[in-house]
Amino acid sequence: MIGAEPLMRRIPLVPTIIVLIAVGIMIRLGFWQLERLEEKQALLARYDAAASSDAEAGWPLDPEKADAVLYRRTHVRCVGVTGMSSVSGHNAQDEAGLAHVADCRLAGGGAARVVLGWSRNPAVPDWRGGEVSGTIAPGARIVADPPLAGLAANARPDPSDIPNIVTEPEDYAAVMAEMDANDGATTLALRKRLAEGARRR
Repeated sequence: MIGAEPLMRRIPLVPTIIVLIAVGIMIRLGFWQLERLEEKQALLARYDAAASSDAEAGWPLDPEKADAVLYRRTHVRCVGVTGMSSVSGHNAQDEAGLAHVADCRLAGGGAARVVLGWSRNPAVPDWRGGEVSGTIAPGARIVADPPLAGLAANARPDPSDIPNIVTEPEDYAAVMAEMDANDGATTLALRKRLAEGARRR
């Protein structure tokens, strides 16, 4: 027992506890990531099946529920255009340009954002509504297929465009805040690894 006291003095207690806490957090995040990976892979498999199916799904009256039918074909009738906009987009050949979007009032109630098609011309197309067939895309949009208003085909929504990454920036931010509350310098290397994971999302 003579050498026990000097040994205890040589081990920095507080930094050691902080590192152990950080390791525990990393282990917890590792298990959480595995669970999220399984969920994400199942979701992507469902989206792939939907994208390869020709069966149509009804457009939900509440656009916030569109996630349940993502990548399914749908058909609606636009009875009134309440707004038009243009956003950056790609055509079917992956060329950069503009995707022209119409905000539609639908027959039978409800609304939908319809990506009419693609063009390099920034001029707003003259389209006043009508029948729309297309694919339900993220962001509660219908990507018209065939395109409308004399535009070229926009890139078809593809589930493979969704990154299979399971980390959430807000979770990393919470972890790093907890580390900073103890000793940010001691866990600098761990914080860098967490930050890099968040940026890759």
